[in-house]
Amino acid sequence: MKKNLLVLTLFFSVLAFAQSEEKYSKTMGFYISPNVQVGYNLGNSIKDSQHKNDAYYQQYISPYLPNDFTYGVGVVGGYQLLSFFALGTGIKYNYISDDLHLLNWIVQPKFIIKGDTAATTFEFEYGKQFNQSNVSDTHYFGGKIGYQDFFSKRLNQEIGLFIYRYNSNVSNAWFIGLSGSITVFSKKNYTVYGKD
Repeated sequence: MKKNLLVLTLFFSVLAFAQSEEKYSKTMGFYISPNVQVGYNLGNSIKDSQHKNDAYYQQYISPYLPNDFTYGVGVVGGYQLLSFFALGTGIKYNYISDDLHLLNWIVQPKFIIKGDTAATTFEFEYGKQFNQSNVSDTHYFGGKIGYQDFFSKRLNQEIGLFIYRYNSNVSNAWFIGLSGSITVFSKKNYTVYGKD
């Protein structure tokens, strides 16, 4: 009788634990994430100093080079497919220089290492220009490491460090900088605030 009681107790304990685990989501489901960023151009000062006496460069090339700083805003929507992987797409506007106002369509795979109250993210990003400007047909690629802080059932905020390389027929510029975003997601029990 004692053996049967012990087996039943263990069985119901495992069953109860499994049911409580099912309430918690390992993914955030669908998400949308508006973001802002500012970056510094690592290459302009080197190029300008190399060509400071070149009249052709100063007249025809230098005005189309990126400024020292770039600013951007964008929005990404996507779905977290696995507990550690999400895939998103969206649009991003970047002010690169007076002649370079870029609208990019972007693809963003994201890897997530989640804790109870925060997560570390690794993102890769590819963007392709779809608007017309003085310099057209640019694209960029790069990566970002970020820290997400959960503060609601369906919200988290993220700050990250990125590095991107922009390619055009005039210049190849590397930008390094900071980004910030807020993510709204569909599964309310993804964070500790939804586990009630």
